[in-house]
Formats: sequence, C-alpha cells, structure tokens
Amino acid sequence: QVQLVESGGGLVQAGGSLRLSCAASGRTFSSYAMGWFRQPPGKEREFLSAITWSGGSTYYADSVKGRFTISRDNAKNTVYLQMNSLKPEDTAVYYCAADQFIATIRWAGGDYWGQGTQVTVSS
Repeated sequence: QVQLVESGGGLVQAGGSLRLSCAASGRTFSSYAMGWFRQPPGKEREFLSAITWSGGSTYYADSVKGRFTISRDNAKNTVYLQMNSLKPEDTAVYYCAADQFIATIRWAGGDYWGQGTQVTVSS
C-alpha cells in the first residue's frame, strides 16, 4: 500500500516556474514507478511524465517535453516535477501516481493516486 500527498501547487504568472512534490508513505516506495498527470478544468486527465523506480529512465508527453522535469529521491520517498516556462494552458489539478510497472503509468495510470494540487497560471 502506498499513500501519496502532492504539494507545491499555487498561482504563478506565465513564464514562471513551480516545483511540485509528491511524498509517499510506505517502505517500498523505491520499488514503484511514479508518474505525474493533470486534469484541466472540464477536460480529461492527461499523462505528463513518468520515471522508473531507479530514476534511470524518464518519459514525457510532447506538451511538456523540454519544460518539465521529473525526478525522484528514494531516500526521501519523494518524486518531483519541476515546471518551467509555464503557460496559462498548464492550469490544472496535478496528480502523482504510483505503480509497479512503468508501462502502466505511461499508458493507463497507476494503482495509487494522490489527492491532487492546483496549479493556476495567469496570463
């Protein structure tokens, strides 16, 4: 069982940066692939980025490639999403997810989800 808590969201101007954190409980965090997703108002949830348990491989959606960076610190049971050059269309609730398989994260979500953190980008 893994419990996830996101933090770091807020209001930022276009062109600014935010770093989201996702703290996980449980001793097996380091064995899980992790991912970030978002759900804009009135739209479906979309995949943003994923990272393998070791951090050795990362994946990004085209919409955020080059602007967002995923990383993890297994000693701190935390995964991060550094978001730069933010745009108003990045406004959404951002979620982290965990799953034993990176493919599941990338294509179907995950077994465990956080409650989400709101990111609002003003123009």
